[in-house]
Amino acid sequence: MTTAHEVRHSRTYDVAIKTGLVAYGVVHLLIAWIALQLAFGKSSHEASQQGALQELSSKPYGAVLLWIVAIGLFALVVWRVLQVAWGHLDLPKKVTSVGHAIAYLVLGVSAVKVAVGSGSSSSGRTVSARLMAHAGGRGLVVAIGVAIVAIGGYLVYKAITKKFTEDLVGGVSDTTMLLGRIGYGAKGIAYVVVGVLFGWAAIDYDPQKAGGLDTALRTIKGQPFGPVLLAVLAVGFAAFGAYCFSWSRNARH
Repeated sequence: MTTAHEVRHSRTYDVAIKTGLVAYGVVHLLIAWIALQLAFGKSSHEASQQGALQELSSKPYGAVLLWIVAIGLFALVVWRVLQVAWGHLDLPKKVTSVGHAIAYLVLGVSAVKVAVGSGSSSSGRTVSARLMAHAGGRGLVVAIGVAIVAIGGYLVYKAITKKFTEDLVGGVSDTTMLLGRIGYGAKGIAYVVVGVLFGWAAIDYDPQKAGGLDTALRTIKGQPFGPVLLAVLAVGFAAFGAYCFSWSRNARH
């Protein structure tokens, strides 16, 4: 019977993780492209992970590419689960790995839905509206906002302290370090904006103000120098996408 140890040291497992991280990078490059289009004009897709998948589906062999992305992301779920079960991680790292596994799983399922034609854009404001319709819903929306802000803050912390290098093995080049710091910083800022929008929607009792990444980036665009700020964030997401390619070559299993 194949053991978890044998799986984690197999060539197939290694290739699956590399494929998954490359797929994750491609998704972020597409988000960056959509955000850049939004900054200087209009985009037919949401500047979000869902929008990135829709953008990918419109390309030649889009359905095939989506299935490759989905399989790669599901491989990353297995990777994180094995890390939690047999990786000898401390509690904070186990919690982080579980969070990553959930994020990869959700994105992978979204890729499958888009590939089979049943994917549709989901909006954070719909979720917030449903929550606020129930007793205690506003408090829950605020809690969600605080949690998202905390995630964003942690990503910025990883960028500042270079903590993301713990996910890498071997020598880390200056280019990889720069891409990681810019990428994690940009993602962290975007998450903070999303969390603030959720919290403000609950305080103001206006579900229309809540939303996901697309809403956050559109909110940034509406500010003074918004297009420039949005373009900078787009570059940051592109940097994270490029970092994922380096990560795929040096991932700590």
